[in-house]
Parts: sequence; structure tokens; C-alpha cells
Amino acid sequence: MDNNIKVHDVVNNIKVHNVVASGAFDKKVPLSRLSAGLKRTEYEPEQFPGLVYRLENPKAAALIFNSGKIVCTGTKSVDQAHEAVANLLKDIQKLDIDVTDINDLTIQNMVASTCFNKELNLNKIAFDLEGTEYEPEQFPGLVYRMESPKVVFLLFKSGKVICTGAKSHDMIEKSVEQLKINLEEINIELGDDIIVDE
Repeated sequence: MDNNIKVHDVVNNIKVHNVVASGAFDKKVPLSRLSAGLKRTEYEPEQFPGLVYRLENPKAAALIFNSGKIVCTGTKSVDQAHEAVANLLKDIQKLDIDVTDINDLTIQNMVASTCFNKELNLNKIAFDLEGTEYEPEQFPGLVYRMESPKVVFLLFKSGKVICTGAKSHDMIEKSVEQLKINLEEINIELGDDIIVDE
């Protein structure tokens, strides 16, 4: 029972830093018209075929291709990603560009963090836990590739943990719960209190 409380505390203190979503407009998009008509765009077709459009509410960056494909990044939740893409569609429609919908909007990646209130013995984790890479002379964090759910964690000696590769908040929570179980199985103490990650 006590273990469930600890896991729950970790899950409650997960902070999402970035959501990446992709989809496509139902028609091709003339990027030169977007570049001329919208503020906060970057478009240099001789260097890169996509246009970057920075949205202000919610704060996000959209990468738009002539084919209609879009990638939206920088939001802090799935709802914000959907809102940003909906606002993008409205902004483009204001330029009398004939797009009416966005197809197959999919969450590709979420980056989140939490923190255990305990220093982590990264050498022991690297030795005892399968799927880890740890080269402290090159990078101070340990990389742990979890198979189920399929995510990648960065673990730091301080107890800070970064999770990437999840497709939903639920998947992040399940991954962090599984990480805690996997660490406890190799006798890594995690502490009872969880630091709220600011």
C-alpha cells in the first residue's frame, strides 16, 4: 500500500515540457503566400523546404510544408497542441487560402520530467538494469531505453528524470510507474518524498 502512495506522488509531479504533433492540411499550401501574409514566419526555401510559423496563443511553432504536412511543437499539453493547430488553420483561412481541415493529427512525442527525492547511483543502475547506456565522461546522464511502455529516460545523479517518446500523458504516467518498479527491483532507494519539478 505504501508503495502505491509513493508511485502516486511521482505521477502527480510530472511536468510536461514539450508536445510534438503532426498532421496534414486537406490541400497543398502556398508557402510564399503564407510568408507574405503572416507575421512571425521564417521561410528560406533555398535552405530548407518548410516554413516556420510561431504562434503566440498557445505558444508553439508550426513547421509547414508545401504538401500540406505540418509539425507542431512547443506546447505543454495535448489539448494545447490541438488548440495551436486549430488556430493555425484559422490564421491560414484568413488569407483566403482554401484549406478546410487537418487530417490525421497525431501526437508523435512528449517530453516530461519528474524528480525522485534521492540521489541515484547511476553506476549501479547501469550495471544492473538492462537497456541502459552510461558514459559519464561524455554525458552526465544515464540513458535507459524502456521496452514497455516504449520510451527513453534520462536519469541524473540528482534524482531528476526526463522521459521522452511517450504519445500521451497516460503513457508517461505508466512509464514513470514502471521505472520506479524497475529501479526498486534492483534495490535502488528512491525516497518517500517527491520533489515538485519546477
